[in-house]
Amino acid sequence: MTEIQVTWLTQDAYDRLKHELDELIANRPVIAAEINARREEGDLKENGGYHAAREEQGQQEARIRQLQELLRTAKVGQAPKESDVAQPGMVLTVRYDDDDETETFLLGSREEGRHGDLEVYSPNSPLGAAILGAKVGETRQYQLPDGSTMKVTLEGAEPFRG
Repeated sequence: MTEIQVTWLTQDAYDRLKHELDELIANRPVIAAEINARREEGDLKENGGYHAAREEQGQQEARIRQLQELLRTAKVGQAPKESDVAQPGMVLTVRYDDDDETETFLLGSREEGRHGDLEVYSPNSPLGAAILGAKVGETRQYQLPDGSTMKVTLEGAEPFRG
């Protein structure tokens, strides 16, 4: 049994991604026509325009599939009701073990983009995965790209109010 990955998005982000998906789908015939036009130019082995159009089509189809899956599993605009637990849709404040500074960020989809000065970290990122489910005051650790570990303490968790 596999767990479906739910992505928390604001209504604005959902609408923006849905618009992008609609545009990509509407553009399919344009790309197909471009490929056909390039194919008619002759020898496909040395036809750079044909290969570029095919590559663009592949990238576009991959993005369409990504957006369809993201929007299918999205939980829109419903930040969690309770505070004090790290979960998607929460604004988290953390303190790193080796630092007196705190960092505040939204735990959500990278598709959210930035909200003013508020960074967005995915629950699938090393920090996001480590802190997910933590209660205020709890310390967790995660692995850094260089192989060392970092300890982080959850200082605060409040529902996002975009």
